[in-house]
Amino acid sequence: MILFNQEICANPEEAKQREWLETNGLGGFASSTIIGLNTRRYHSLLTAAIKPPVFRMALLSKFEETVIVDGIRYELSANQYPGVIHPKGYVYLKSFKLDPHPVFEYEIDDLTIIKTLIMVHGENTTIIGYTIKNLPEDSECSLELRPLLASRDYHSLMHENEAVNSSYEISEGIVSTRLYLDAPAAPILHLAHNASSVEPAGFWYRNFEYEVERERGLDYSEDLFNPFLLRFILENEAEASVIASTIPHRINEIERLRNIENLRRKSITAPAGAKNEFVQQLLAAADQFIVARNDQKTVIAGYPWFADWGRDTLIALPGLTLATKRPEIAKSILLEFNRHIDMGMIPNRFPDGGEEPEYNTVDATLWFFETIRALLHATGDIDFIKQNFYDSLVDILYWHERGTRYQIKIDQDGLLHSGENGVQLTWMDAKVGENVITPRTGKPVEIQALWYNALKISESLASEFKDPSTLTKVRDLAALASESFNLKFWNSEAECLFDVIDDEYKDASIRPNQIFAISLPHSMIDAEKAKKIINTVEHHLLTPVGLRTLSPFDPRYKGLYQGDQASRDSAYHQGTVWPWLLGPFITARFKTYGFSQENRIRAREIISAFRDHLKTAGLGQISEVFDGEPPHSASGCIAQAWSVAELLRVITQYNLE
Repeated sequence: MILFNQEICANPEEAKQREWLETNGLGGFASSTIIGLNTRRYHSLLTAAIKPPVFRMALLSKFEETVIVDGIRYELSANQYPGVIHPKGYVYLKSFKLDPHPVFEYEIDDLTIIKTLIMVHGENTTIIGYTIKNLPEDSECSLELRPLLASRDYHSLMHENEAVNSSYEISEGIVSTRLYLDAPAAPILHLAHNASSVEPAGFWYRNFEYEVERERGLDYSEDLFNPFLLRFILENEAEASVIASTIPHRINEIERLRNIENLRRKSITAPAGAKNEFVQQLLAAADQFIVARNDQKTVIAGYPWFADWGRDTLIALPGLTLATKRPEIAKSILLEFNRHIDMGMIPNRFPDGGEEPEYNTVDATLWFFETIRALLHATGDIDFIKQNFYDSLVDILYWHERGTRYQIKIDQDGLLHSGENGVQLTWMDAKVGENVITPRTGKPVEIQALWYNALKISESLASEFKDPSTLTKVRDLAALASESFNLKFWNSEAECLFDVIDDEYKDASIRPNQIFAISLPHSMIDAEKAKKIINTVEHHLLTPVGLRTLSPFDPRYKGLYQGDQASRDSAYHQGTVWPWLLGPFITARFKTYGFSQENRIRAREIISAFRDHLKTAGLGQISEVFDGEPPHSASGCIAQAWSVAELLRVITQYNLE
């Protein structure tokens, strides 16, 4: 449980820095700050995934909530308007807790109002309930809820217009409305309720300001539409309830839906056998990224704005599924991505609108080999690998030998060349306009590490499956790649590896990518060089919350990830800290220095800052990035799949609880 008392809740500047997140296993979500003051365009009570896990629409932004006690009105809401927060409902908020879903406790004199919110797995459905306690017998109490609707793409903003439909239908305790009748793709929003009355409104609420969007240099003002008002008569211990959904529900379904979801959440942590609250929280966090795609599973790269990306999914898969004892989900994810292999490549991402996948990645395909190896190691299910993936892996190798998109092709030295002007193919993929910030064209160091690892995995499988032609080819290629790598990549002056080589060009930037040459199961680096690499990386890049993406001694280093999109993208891989890189860093340290108690203590120290981080930014989650400079403020997505996954992987793999 994560708990904040009135000291935090009554301080809007502190409270706005803490955001809760509910997800539904489809890519949909609900999210806001702990005081219900929306600071992002992505904050809402119901963002629905219309074509899971994409085509996401913010349908119900929030409720304006008013409690009336003996004729006196108390506003529980909070909104940022130009120059003012109004109303200031947080002054009544006694506490907020995540246990495991959001619970808000308001106090008005001796009266207590408890609000709960939970999403239903597998549905675009959010349940909101209000219960009062300690109401004097001679007092009268009611609740007014004004739903503020957006009904827009979740990346966009809505402004007052004449196209909205102010009408709604009422049938057996369900109010149904479609805000735009001429937009058939927009779903009908159903609000099941136990209100005593539904009253027409038809009002615009104007000029909501989203502070984080302004900080990000984006449009930050929105208007929202209120079609009707729900009025409830409140009695002690009786709940005023609303089910907001894209499918009709009856209000008497609430107990069943809540029980099913609570039992499901408990089942997430039990099989993994977590021994402490920190790991249990990470297990719960991991579950939020696993969502449906077609009849299989995939991984949302990050909330609130990412969809499913091939690279992120495959890097995160061992931590999200194998460390959590859910190998069947790992199989489902790999089967889904296997369906989309084209010209020997795994997709980089699936666009939000459901268009054809994009393939601008060189490393996602190579991570495919490693995740299959991890699955085999965890399950021993060699028949599943042979029946479903071996032919794909062999086909990928042949495509890389003869050449595929973006000049991805084995060079004469056995190393993998990739890249062309204007295209970003590695995980350092920031681009401002047509300018690729870290182009890394040629032979990036981690790509060679992944390529060699893929060849050695293929060698093992070819031997197991008695495929002599493939066995001979990959064995020879691996030997050539290793010889060339050690000849060309060692930077003796800095005692580490070059980041990229391309013909005579050698990029001596000190970046974290070289750590994969040690951390992957099959390595080309000897022990002496490995120690020097780790020392260099630790000296230049290690922070309490991850590895910097560039040495602070480099003149191109940018220590703050802030400002408009161009400013942020320019810093994204030029010094910004990424927590997911601690996974391979810790793995590399254990492989190099052994599994002594001293090294375990050091590993625990490296990840210790995240115990406190779970209570800031995205509650119960790990952020996407942090500033390179102290105090290393969190930024980017409030919840990032590989940030959570890599922590879970090393904690479970090396018994760091």
